[in-house]
Amino acid sequence: MSPSPPTGPPLRLLVLGGTGFVSGAVAAEALARGHDVTCVARGTGGAQPPAGARLLRADRNAPEGLAPLRGIRFDAAVETATLSLPWVRRALRDVSAEHWTFVSSISVYADTYTPGQTARTARLRPALTDVGTYDPTVDPEPSQATYGGVKLACEQAVREATGDTAFVVRPGLVVGPGDDVGPFGYWPLRMARGRAAAVPAAHGADGLALPAQCVDVRDLAAWIVDRAAARASGVYDAAGPPVPLESLLHEVADAVGHSSLELVPVPEGVLREAGVRPWTGRPSMPLWPPRELYGALSRDVSSSFDAGLRVRPVSETAQAVLSDRLGRGAGTPPVAGLTPVEEASLLRLAGV
Repeated sequence: MSPSPPTGPPLRLLVLGGTGFVSGAVAAEALARGHDVTCVARGTGGAQPPAGARLLRADRNAPEGLAPLRGIRFDAAVETATLSLPWVRRALRDVSAEHWTFVSSISVYADTYTPGQTARTARLRPALTDVGTYDPTVDPEPSQATYGGVKLACEQAVREATGDTAFVVRPGLVVGPGDDVGPFGYWPLRMARGRAAAVPAAHGADGLALPAQCVDVRDLAAWIVDRAAARASGVYDAAGPPVPLESLLHEVADAVGHSSLELVPVPEGVLREAGVRPWTGRPSMPLWPPRELYGALSRDVSSSFDAGLRVRPVSETAQAVLSDRLGRGAGTPPVAGLTPVEEASLLRLAGV
C-alpha cells in the first residue's frame, strides 16, 4: 500500500516522538505525503526521526522541556506518550495546535474477556491520575491495569484541554517492520526457516478457537495522518478484523514459508507442561493468547473502518517484517518465541 496523496495543503505537523515504532511511522507517512514535520525527542539514544523531519531535542521529564515550542502554531499535533501523564499535560499546555491526536491503547478497557466489544460498549479501567513519569528501570513490565489506567488518564487530559475536537485512537497489537519487541515478528522468521514448526493448536483447553487481531503500523500511521488532515475527532479502536489465530499463522506461512515447512499444532496442555509461556517472553509461543485476552483480540472495529481505517493483508505485513529483520540482522536471540533447540524439545514432547 502506497501513501495517499495529500488531500489539501501540506500540514505543519508536530509529532511528539518521531523516533519510536509508532511515532516514527507517523512521521514517515506524513513526510511521504509532503507535509512539514517536526519531531520532539531526546535524540540521545542513537534513534533518529525519518530523513526530512525537523528534530527538536527536548527532555520531556523537565517541566520546561517543551518551552521552545511556545508561540509556534502547528496545524496538527500527534501525541504518543506511553506512560507519562505529566508529559501529556505539559504538551497540552505548551503546544499550540489546531488539531490533536492522542495514541492511546486498548488496555484502557476493563473487560478483556468478552468478544465483540466496541469503543462505545466496553467498560473502561479506572484512570490513574496521580502517576508520575514512568521509569522503565524501576518497573520494566507494568501491569496492564497500570498501563491502561495511565493511558486513560492521558485521554481525559486531552479531552479536557480540547473538548470534543481530538482524535483518540486505541490501537491493539501493532505489528510491522521496525518492531523488535512484539510477538508477531517471531513468525515470519520462523516460517522462513522451513521444516516442522510448532504452532499453538487451533483451540484452547476450553474448546474455544484462539483469536488474533492486529494492525500494521504503516496502516495505523496512514489513518492518523488522514484524520489529522481532515481535523477529524472521535474515539476509535485501531485493529484489523478479528480472525482465528490458526488462519493468521497459515497466511504468514503461505507468504514467507519455506517449501519444506510443516505446521505442527501443539495442544495447550503440552505447551504448559513444557513451561512455554503464552503471548511473549522466553520461552514462549508468540501470539498464543491467555484466556483473559480473548476479548482484547476479538474487538468489533467496524466503526473504525467506517471512519477510514484501511488495513493490508497479513501476508504483506509478514513479507515486510521478514525483509526488515533479515536486512537488519536476525541472528540475535528472539525476545519472544523459541530457539531451535527449545522448539525441537517441544516437538519431541508433543510426539513429533
